[in-house]
Amino acid sequence: MGRERTVLVTGSCGLIGSEVTRSFARLGFSITGIDNNHRAVFFGFEGDTNWVLGQLQSEIPDYRHVAIDIRDREAVLALMEKLKPDLIIHTAAQPSHDRAAAIPFLDFEVNALGTLHLLEAARRFCPESPFIHMSTNKVYGDRPNALPLVELETRWDYADPAFEHGIAEAFPIDQSKHSIFGASKVAADVMVQEYGRYFGMPTCCLRGGCLTGPNHSGVELHGFLSYVVKCNVEGREYKVFGYKGKQVRDNIHSEDVASFMYEFWKSPRVAEVYNLGGGKSNSCSVLEAFNMAEAVTGRKMNWRYVRANRIGDHICYYSDLRKMQAHYPNWKIVKTLPMIFEEIATSWKQRLSRNVV
Repeated sequence: MGRERTVLVTGSCGLIGSEVTRSFARLGFSITGIDNNHRAVFFGFEGDTNWVLGQLQSEIPDYRHVAIDIRDREAVLALMEKLKPDLIIHTAAQPSHDRAAAIPFLDFEVNALGTLHLLEAARRFCPESPFIHMSTNKVYGDRPNALPLVELETRWDYADPAFEHGIAEAFPIDQSKHSIFGASKVAADVMVQEYGRYFGMPTCCLRGGCLTGPNHSGVELHGFLSYVVKCNVEGREYKVFGYKGKQVRDNIHSEDVASFMYEFWKSPRVAEVYNLGGGKSNSCSVLEAFNMAEAVTGRKMNWRYVRANRIGDHICYYSDLRKMQAHYPNWKIVKTLPMIFEEIATSWKQRLSRNVV
């Protein structure tokens, strides 16, 4: 038998990190997870992910958890030197573009500096191991808002046929308003690309759309679908910020994210960038999301409109998946939007009945 393959997952108790941990454990990998529950610092009690840690430890007997802070350079270097993982999946982040403005130092240190620590540690101790970075579509700033749009009954959409499939990876990322969060993620994104190009390391940036799934701890400032469904189940008021509630997002289930990462692991490339979202078929507006949540739960949505939109918010965004599918033809979206709503609603009902946020 060969040596056991090891994966280092940062942000292992977050939505994508926990899904990746479970998925790769099922595939026979040994998992070490980094997570210091900083989400509770970012979002308070509702952002706490200790319940996810408990699940991982009970489900995966050999899961190893390390509660270090990726801002701690020496701790990151020491762990990478000891572990020398075969694959690094970096999902840890300050994830809210609204919250970032109040904590700019912390946001940049986690998103940009933390990523640099991990990249340099990988270059020193395991430069041939694929490095997968969970980036964001916010690296495009608000430039997608400059595209001609058409207003339909329940959503905005692109008027230009050139964007029929959505935003592709060649779309410009500069000279636009990103939010402080978007800027720190741009820094990390470009650095991941540079370590690939400059040092020849197998790196990729996954510019995620709305990443979702039943294990998401959705809050008002982060986690669109999860928070919509949570508000519906609880009867809590949901605030719609601008654009008539017709702003569009594409949504991708965490399992589909993890499956793409596995395809990249099997056939890594150098300094690649992919727009990883649900694509047009898994897109919905806020108003459409309300209808889908109501259809699943049978409860009327409680919401009110706030005229001011969120700074840097996209009016319409969905990912062009053609590059991903061309490079990795074995990968496809498995979880449809109705399936995602069903899973999230079931999860929130169970968690709220157990008083687990």
